[in-house]
Amino acid sequence: MPKRAAGVVAGAKTAASKERAKPAKPRAARAPRKKAAEKEKKTYKTGYVALIGRPNTGKSTLINALLGRKIAIVSDKPQTTRISILGIKTTEKGQIIFIDNPGIHKPLHTLNKRMMNFVYSALETSDVVCLLIDATEKFGHGDEYVLETLKRVKTPVFLLINKVDIVRKDTILPMIEKYKDLYPFEEIIPISALTGVNLDVLEGLLYGALPVADKLYSDEEISDQSERFLFAEIIREKILSHVKEELPFVTAVYIESIENKEQADWKKPGVTRPLTLIRATIYVEKDNHRAIIIGRQGRLIKQIGIEARQEIESILETKVYLDLHIKVREGWRDAEDVLDLIEGQKG
Repeated sequence: MPKRAAGVVAGAKTAASKERAKPAKPRAARAPRKKAAEKEKKTYKTGYVALIGRPNTGKSTLINALLGRKIAIVSDKPQTTRISILGIKTTEKGQIIFIDNPGIHKPLHTLNKRMMNFVYSALETSDVVCLLIDATEKFGHGDEYVLETLKRVKTPVFLLINKVDIVRKDTILPMIEKYKDLYPFEEIIPISALTGVNLDVLEGLLYGALPVADKLYSDEEISDQSERFLFAEIIREKILSHVKEELPFVTAVYIESIENKEQADWKKPGVTRPLTLIRATIYVEKDNHRAIIIGRQGRLIKQIGIEARQEIESILETKVYLDLHIKVREGWRDAEDVLDLIEGQKG
C-alpha cells in the first residue's frame, strides 16, 4: 500500500512539484523497508519444545521427522533414549528447539533416576510441552504416572496422538474425549511421526504458541550432541537391533578415542586417503551378556561393527576403522563414574 499510494500522488503532481519532491523520494523508499524489517523482527518466534511420553511412543522418530534428518537413534526397545537431545529447526518464521527426552517411567537404578532428571529439567525450561501417546496402546498405569508428572507444568501442553496411520479412524475420537477430561491440553493433534501426518499442522501451532524472540542458535546448527556421543549412540542402536530381553537395559557405549589419520591407497601408489580410527567400549553387567554380544564365533559383534561403521562413514564421508571392545562392569547402572563417562560424551 505505501508504494501504490506514493505512485498515485506523484502521478497527479505537476512537473515543478515533481522536481521539488525529488529530495524526499529516497526517504520515502527507505521507510517501508525499515518498517518491514522491524515487523519481521517483532514476529520471529523462538523457543524450546519438550517431547515427552512413555517409552516407545515415537519421540525420537518424531524429532527426526521434524528436522528432516536423523539426530536420535530409534529402536523398538524401551528406554532407548537416555539423555535429552536438542534438535534445532530454523525457518523464516522462527527457531524451534525440540528436546527429545527419555521415556517417563518409575526409576529403579541411578541411571534411570538421571534419565528422569533430564525429563524434569525439560519440563521446567520449555516454552511448550508435547506429550506423545501411542494410539495403538490402551490407557494404563503408565499413562496415569505421566499425567501425574505433568502437574508440575505451567506452560502449554499439546497432546500428540501418534501412530494414527496404523489404527482405525473411529478409535481416535474416543481417545481425544478421554484425554480432554484428564488434563487441560492446549491442543490435541492426531499425528504419524513415521508417515508425516499432521506434522505441518503441529509445526504451525507450535509457532503460534512460542514467544517472540531472536534465534538462539545459528542457521547451521541442528543439534547439541557431539560427534563422540552420536557415534556411541549409533553403535548402541545397532546392538539394540540384534539383542532382546534384558540386554537393551544393561548395555552402554563409550567412545574411548577418535583419531584422524591418512591411509595409503593401494590402488594408487603414492596417494593417501583420510581414515578415521574409532575405539569404543561396550559396557555390560555380566559375562553372559558379553557372550551374547560377541555371538557364536564372533559373528554378532562383527555384524554390529559393520552396520555401525557403514553409518558413521556416511556421516564423515571418510573410511572408518571401528575397534569395539566389551567390558563387564557389574552394576554399572548405579556406578556414578561410568554414568559420568557416558553422559560426558554429549559435549
